[in-house]
Amino acid sequence: QVQLVESGGGLVQAGGSLRLSCAASGRSVSDYPMGWFRQAPGKEREFVAAISWNIRITYYADSVKDRFTISRDGAKNTVYLQMNSLKPEDTAVYYCAARHYSDPSREGWEYDYWGQGTQVTVSS
Repeated sequence: QVQLVESGGGLVQAGGSLRLSCAASGRSVSDYPMGWFRQAPGKEREFVAAISWNIRITYYADSVKDRFTISRDGAKNTVYLQMNSLKPEDTAVYYCAARHYSDPSREGWEYDYWGQGTQVTVSS
């Protein structure tokens, strides 16, 4: 089993930056594709970014491309989401996820493990 714990959320002004971390435990996730998703109040969960196990493949939602960067540190069993130029519409609970096998995915249903989420609030 894999346990995922997100951290790094908080309140930031528009234009600011935050770095989210997702620490895995239970087993190494160095061979798992990983993803970040978010859910704003009253909205469905949406894809944010994903990264392959070997870091060669990354995917981003159009809404965050060129502002957010996903990365991972195998030695620390941790995945990161660097968020720059934050906008009020980025306000949401952010979740990290891990999936068995194959490539990273933009589809939440394809992920097997989820964290509890961390709140990001961007004020205007």
